[in-house]
Amino acid sequence: MAARKAPLAPTPTTAELPTLQRFYNLRNAAIRLDLTDPDNPEDTTGQRWLRDGFNRPEDGSKGRKFPGRYMGRNLVFSESDLAVIAEIALEETALKQRAKDTPPVSTGRPRRLRRTAKTPALAGS
Repeated sequence: MAARKAPLAPTPTTAELPTLQRFYNLRNAAIRLDLTDPDNPEDTTGQRWLRDGFNRPEDGSKGRKFPGRYMGRNLVFSESDLAVIAEIALEETALKQRAKDTPPVSTGRPRRLRRTAKTPALAGS
């Protein structure tokens, strides 16, 4: 029996090819979001916020989880991830501001009214 060749794989067109995005490590992502000073190498402002947002629980109890991924043991964010993170931060800020503006709801029972001084106190004779 003669050997048969496998059919040629379809070649993807330029519209089907995935495009590479630019990825930023934790420090560069914080700089890109303007959370830290790029001139000060010891400034770590915003890096913990990004890491904590990425590590939020899946159930949403602590807020929406930040998109991101690990590459080579480093947490990295793509440009589209940073856009979503900025959107999440704006939503959370608006929610906090709305909560701050609305008065708290009373959940307890109303206080008892004080009795007037009609009944004398017990006197020890």
